[in-house]
Amino acid sequence: MPELGKYAVEVLAAYGVSLGLLAVIIVISWRRSVRVRAALERIEKNG
Repeated sequence: MPELGKYAVEVLAAYGVSLGLLAVIIVISWRRSVRVRAALERIEKNG
């Protein structure tokens, strides 16, 4: 890991927040895709 100097806490916090938000976006997208897929299967089944 490179030396971050006196801003190490801020830089690592920014990385942490970014990774956390990315994880939240991935989870939300995955859950939505599951719901949409189930809805489409219901629609196709009912014809």
